[in-house]
Amino acid sequence: MKKNLLIISLVAGCFMVSSCVSKKDLENCQLENKELTNKYQETQGKLSDANSELAASKVRVTSLEEQLAQTKSAYESLQSSLDKSLTASNQTTVNISKLVDQINESNQYIRHLVEVKSKSDSLNLILTNNLTRSLSKEELKEVDVQVLKGVVYISLADNMLYKSGSYEINDRAAETLSKIAKIIKDYKDYDVLIEGNTDNVPVNTSSAAMKNIRNNWDLSCLRASSVVQALINQYGVDPKRLTAGGRGEYNPVTSNDTEVGKQRNRRTQIIITPKLDQFMDLIDKAPESAE
Repeated sequence: MKKNLLIISLVAGCFMVSSCVSKKDLENCQLENKELTNKYQETQGKLSDANSELAASKVRVTSLEEQLAQTKSAYESLQSSLDKSLTASNQTTVNISKLVDQINESNQYIRHLVEVKSKSDSLNLILTNNLTRSLSKEELKEVDVQVLKGVVYISLADNMLYKSGSYEINDRAAETLSKIAKIIKDYKDYDVLIEGNTDNVPVNTSSAAMKNIRNNWDLSCLRASSVVQALINQYGVDPKRLTAGGRGEYNPVTSNDTEVGKQRNRRTQIIITPKLDQFMDLIDKAPESAE
């Protein structure tokens, strides 16, 4: 009986001890489970945040990739434009260089023309002075001397050469023609053309002096012929050097609408045509002044 009670007591004690141990372990397990649950939930939260951040990062990466593609395309476009610009720039540089060369050549040519024109003007002035130095101031009012491209034009008004309404030389013309004859003889190797010119007024054939003249052609030729014969017969100019010609009313220097214009057109021109080397000699040689 005592033995059974002892056994029962031991079993009960063991059971009590076992109950106490299991409850403590259970509490510990429950606490640990709670901590693990909290950590799990915390981890789940972090994982969710990480996933959200990853998704956002993927969106940013996609956006950046698109921007990179656009930037690359823009770069390639700019590079292409730059290449074209450089090519065009190189071509433009070449064209500018050619243009500069052309401008320089043009400037040199212009300077040359200016120099030639200046020399030509100077020679013409010298020649004009040489040819007119023997003429008086009064004579120069009715005698126009010009030098154009090496050709000398001495233009005399009809009223200082001819009788009114005639082709005959008047007494007043003698002194002027003598000086012009001296100029012609001083430059003996030059050819001389005597050219008559009239205005557009028809010839008055009713007068005795003009009865054998048909028109202004005849009048201009006869006047030129009169000057030629005067130079030959009175002043000893070599006839081989002289040519007489008439241009009638068809070589006016101005309009015939006014009396002044008609007067200017009624003229006789003495045209002296030197050769180039002879023209250059005129700088060094000049006719002596009349006493």
